[in-house]
Amino acid sequence: MPADRTAASTRHPRHQRRGEARLPAAVATVVAIALYLALPEQLLVGPRFVVPALEFVLLVPLIAINPRRVTRQTRLSRILSLSLVLVIAVTNLGALALLVHDLVAGAGDSGQALLLGALQVWLTNVIAFGLAYWELDRGGPVKRTQSGRADLPLADFRFSQDENADTVEEVADGSSVKADWVPTLVDYLYVSVTNSTAFSPTDTMPLSSRAKVLMAVQSVAALLTSLLVIARAVSVLK
Repeated sequence: MPADRTAASTRHPRHQRRGEARLPAAVATVVAIALYLALPEQLLVGPRFVVPALEFVLLVPLIAINPRRVTRQTRLSRILSLSLVLVIAVTNLGALALLVHDLVAGAGDSGQALLLGALQVWLTNVIAFGLAYWELDRGGPVKRTQSGRADLPLADFRFSQDENADTVEEVADGSSVKADWVPTLVDYLYVSVTNSTAFSPTDTMPLSSRAKVLMAVQSVAALLTSLLVIARAVSVLK
C-alpha cells in the first residue's frame, strides 16, 4: 500500500488523541472580530468596541484552557465557546438587518461603504456558522477527538467520508470507518462557504433539526446579502 494511504489510517490526529489545533479557530474568531471593527458606522450594533471587547473576553479563557490543542473541555469552557459563537452570529445578523434597512432606504451618500460592508457581513456569516457547526456537531471538537465513536452524540452532519467505506480502495482508505476520520474546522468552514454560495447543502447533508435550522438561517442571510448587493450594484451602474 502507498505510504500516503497507510498514513491515512495511522497518522490522523484522532488516532493520536491530540485534538485539533487551537490556532485555526482562534484565527477565524479574530478575523470575524476584525471584520466587525471595520464595518461602516451605520452597520454597527452598539458602540464600535463593545462587541469586539466582549468577544475577546470570551476568547482569552478558551485559549488559556487549550492553548495549543483542543483536548480539554469543562462546563465553563463549553458555555464560553458556545457564547462566543452566539455573540458573533447574532451581532452579524444584526448588522445584516441594518444593512438591509440602509440598502432598501437607498443611503446614497455611502453606497460604496455599504457594498464593502455587505462583503464583510457575508464573510462573517461564513465564519460564524462554520464555527457553530464545528462547536455543535457530534458534541464539539473535544468530544470528536477524545471519545470513542460509540460514545459520541448523534451526528448533526453526514460528510462524504462517512459513507465511503464501500467505494474503491483509494477512496475507502480515507473514510470514517477505515481511517477513523472525523471532520475538523476546515471541513465545517467548507460546509459554511458552500451553504452561503449555493444557498443549500451540497456534499454534506444536515441530519438534526438544529443543523437544518442553522443552515436555513445562514442560507437566507447569505441570499439576502447577495440579492441586495446585486440590486445596489445595478442601481449604482445606472
